[in-house]
Amino acid sequence: MNDRYDAIVVGAGHNGLVCASLLAKAGRKVLVLEAKDQVGGAAITRTFAEGYSVSACAHLLYQLQPQVRKDLGLEFDMSSDQMGTIALSPDGNHVRYNGNEVSGTSDEDAASYKDFYRRMTRFADLLQTYLNKTPPRLAKDASLSDLLTLVRLGFDVRRLGKVEMQEFLRLIGINIYDELAERFESGLLKGALSLDAVLGTHLGPRSPNTILTYLYRLAGSHGTISAPAGGMSAVSEALAHSARDNGATIRTGMPVKKIIIENGRAAGVETENGEQFSSWLVVSNADPKTTIMRLVSARNVETGFTRRVHNIRMRGNAAKLHLALDGLPHIKGIEKREYGERFVVAPDENYVERAFNAAKYGETSTKPVFEITFPSFRDSSLAPTGKHVLSAIVQYAPYALREGWSDETRQAFLDRAIATLGEYMPDLKQRISAAEMLTPADIEKEFLITGGHWHHGELSLDQFLFTRPVGGAAQYAMPLDGLYLCGAGAHPGGGVSGAAGRNAARAILKREKAA
Repeated sequence: MNDRYDAIVVGAGHNGLVCASLLAKAGRKVLVLEAKDQVGGAAITRTFAEGYSVSACAHLLYQLQPQVRKDLGLEFDMSSDQMGTIALSPDGNHVRYNGNEVSGTSDEDAASYKDFYRRMTRFADLLQTYLNKTPPRLAKDASLSDLLTLVRLGFDVRRLGKVEMQEFLRLIGINIYDELAERFESGLLKGALSLDAVLGTHLGPRSPNTILTYLYRLAGSHGTISAPAGGMSAVSEALAHSARDNGATIRTGMPVKKIIIENGRAAGVETENGEQFSSWLVVSNADPKTTIMRLVSARNVETGFTRRVHNIRMRGNAAKLHLALDGLPHIKGIEKREYGERFVVAPDENYVERAFNAAKYGETSTKPVFEITFPSFRDSSLAPTGKHVLSAIVQYAPYALREGWSDETRQAFLDRAIATLGEYMPDLKQRISAAEMLTPADIEKEFLITGGHWHHGELSLDQFLFTRPVGGAAQYAMPLDGLYLCGAGAHPGGGVSGAAGRNAARAILKREKAA
């Protein structure tokens, strides 16, 4: 083998970079190997048409954990900060919300929204505390630390007070559809909040766990939305700079072929070009299926564990749309200054549920839902002067499309998406000079994520906290000595938060100290 390291991190996605930086900061000799020529994984900025650049997968920042920023001293400029959300209506009577303020609804809905936001952010704060901890083991041989964490969780829930505790326990496993129906009259408000709960998931508003996914979205900075100047690469480059400053070595264009196993433990990695690097600690930022089934190989782990990993639900349902425009499209009722905000197309909660219905049968939505930004409006570096970029997440587009993803099915979904947007932006089609649609199959190929699911596994109660990614591996350590997960497939999940990478590094250092 070549050089020996204290730790090798497979993949320079944002969680891998956070983990590497913290391990290096603790004095470890760390090597990061990235398959692509650019760090960041799914949090990158790249060109999609001549002169036009876009955040290629993740395109907004709303979950980056304050603890990660603090620990690594992260600094990067924002092109848009505290963006509001505008739920579009074809007639121009839009609903707008930001923080606990909403407009375009009745006074009753506005008052109810304040109460709803207050309660949900309080519950999200409780959740956030445990997103930034290693989840305790639920086993007979649980450690004292595990037991104390469970006790602390119980006390934190009780500290909500009797009424709020009962409400938290009632809500955590139910669907958001029923909760919104009880609280609000405005279809646009209910549709937009439904979309917030299901974005990036294989869930509809009526699906169980969608209160949980909504709270997860709020558990960064109460859902405050920002866009980094230069796109999401600004975040990834800041993380890479931190890792290098702390002493880590990052090598790009180095896809890992396999994790080397010797005498039942990780001993290093071998790259596609045949180079080998040794270490008794290998940390994978890849998804759990890629890590175990491909890099480790199922023959090196116990059959029951392999089966559990195989059964992780991680089929993506979100596509990414990029449009190069010769100018901003007209949207009735929108002032020019508002093009820097976040737009959603989700006319009501039933519309969102109908869009999801198609995905249940392996079909794309005939009327998709959208999260839309015009990042070039406040960041001129992304498009030629006077021209603009539209970036949108489009649901639902199932990874396991019944007729299969091909150039034809991709184009058909692109055409449907543009036609739907045309109901809100009548001149959009004539302004398009280039278009790119990334299906979940394309996301899998470009970002090396099994199933094209940006959470590396569905967020649901049976794949969350104590059981993420699977039972017996919820504390980042895999059932092979020296092998850990640090990506979105580990607790707490996806989104550009850095929590999984930070938690993994802390768990590794704690275990080393105890050894």
